[in-house]
Amino acid sequence: MKKLNLILLWHMHQPDYRDYVTNEFVLPWVYLHAIKDYTDMAYHLEMHPQTKAVVNFVPVLLDQLEDFDEQFRTGEIRCPLLRLLAMPDLDQVTLQDRLYVFDSCFLSNHETMLNPYPAYKRLHELYEVFSKRGDRELTYFSGQYLGDLLVWYHLAWMGESVRRNNEFMMRLMAQSQEFSYEDRLQLFKLIGDLISGLIPRYRKLMETGQIELSTTPHYHPLAPLLIDFSSARDSQPDTGLPEHQYYPGGRSRVAFHMSSAITSHVRRFNEKPTGIWPAEGAISTALLKILAEHQCQWSASGEGVLANSLRASHPGESLPDRNHYLYRPYRIAGEIESVTCFFRDDQLSDLIGFEYAKWFGRDAAENFIQSLERIYHHTPADENPVVSVILDGENAWESYPYNGFYFLEDLYGMLDNHSYIRTTTYRDYLADPGNTANIQTLPALSAGSWVYGTFSTWIGDQEKNNAWDMLCAAKHSYDLVMQSDRLTEDKKMQASRQLASCESSDWFWWFGDYNPAHSVASFDQLFRKNLMNLYHLLKLPIPPAILAPISKGNGQTD
Repeated sequence: MKKLNLILLWHMHQPDYRDYVTNEFVLPWVYLHAIKDYTDMAYHLEMHPQTKAVVNFVPVLLDQLEDFDEQFRTGEIRCPLLRLLAMPDLDQVTLQDRLYVFDSCFLSNHETMLNPYPAYKRLHELYEVFSKRGDRELTYFSGQYLGDLLVWYHLAWMGESVRRNNEFMMRLMAQSQEFSYEDRLQLFKLIGDLISGLIPRYRKLMETGQIELSTTPHYHPLAPLLIDFSSARDSQPDTGLPEHQYYPGGRSRVAFHMSSAITSHVRRFNEKPTGIWPAEGAISTALLKILAEHQCQWSASGEGVLANSLRASHPGESLPDRNHYLYRPYRIAGEIESVTCFFRDDQLSDLIGFEYAKWFGRDAAENFIQSLERIYHHTPADENPVVSVILDGENAWESYPYNGFYFLEDLYGMLDNHSYIRTTTYRDYLADPGNTANIQTLPALSAGSWVYGTFSTWIGDQEKNNAWDMLCAAKHSYDLVMQSDRLTEDKKMQASRQLASCESSDWFWWFGDYNPAHSVASFDQLFRKNLMNLYHLLKLPIPPAILAPISKGNGQTD
């Protein structure tokens, strides 16, 4: 009987938020997503052992989760928000810390994470009244107000599975105000316990065969651009490029990120990853060659990349209906036939990422299943289609009521009992000899990403190109210093790690006037701080251009 193979790939990633000079966490998003999203995603899989999935952990995220785990074990907290949560007397905080609390503790989706909680909403209304009168007015807020605000922010960011199953959380939610120092300290400890249990929970799911764990080049670089800026012109021939013609030593840097990621994966999960989800689903022929050199069996990208590649392979021909080309795996003709490529169903993935949050959970789950059933009936009768649904495993749920709890529970429940839709993983799919007949050959690959099938989110805009030029200049300086005897081996290792963080794709994502100003300011500052730290480690003066903001965003709030 014909089957539909559904592969859910949940991509777990946060960029490196650490300042390598001070060792402080500049932003709190790693631990907040840990207690909210990574806990919930593990819970839903644990509750539905028949549902299989691929979970992709970027190594730099795991590095930071382990860093937080160590902070809780040693008591040396290097995250300002966590320090304040556990501070005994909040009446004694400085004005700077007060402003930091106010600036941090309302950053969320207010519709789903603030307005549903009357006590938290009241705290926000009070802040709105006094903040209009200037910062000095905020000194009149008591330590009790600050304590309640810190607790509510963490309650709002807590996973729904924790809120429903942890008695202490239930008590805090019911209490709603006048939280004591002991309450804050117990909440602080719970956060530490949740983080320390995360990697073991996913390892156990892997060991039972329910999930496949995959990885990404270590610090999430936009690998095709590191290798060759001109690859951006595969999909957009008129794209403007940085003044530097290429990123110095880009191919070796991608190989470094790959080797480091595999080493990280083996250390944490006791096996080599079978496949790689490249940062931003960005692939090129040159990148696939590197993956093949590292014995990777599969990779994946966006539907737009496949469509562009088919057009490049068959110029002048119209694309057939997507049901006749999207739901099968491909190998690229030539030297890299050892890597099987899968392509994301953009429509289904984006429904989960951007649309279903507006629906009732049950309705959204039923619509998703019905969409899969239509694919089943419209694909060739002699093929078992493979449908790849790939999206971030954390960012979507902030827009869902109850962190997507009902949608995921209903979806997994329906998949558990479906007669011809079966969830699987890329590893298991490729291990089945019956699936090899479905693999097609793609004569040419058009480089691109999972966003529009292009690299326009990371290059081409003047501000993005300026950032690339700053990074290229820093890499030239890095190469010269590393070839000299100016640094000790330990300092060279620190500089290498700092450069790797500078190479993350995330910084380039945020540059441009179409992004909200608050987010742009945070990431702009962090990117430039990373570059400053690199020059500091290289014992070189900081170029003046790095001192000025690269981008200011569009002036709107998040």
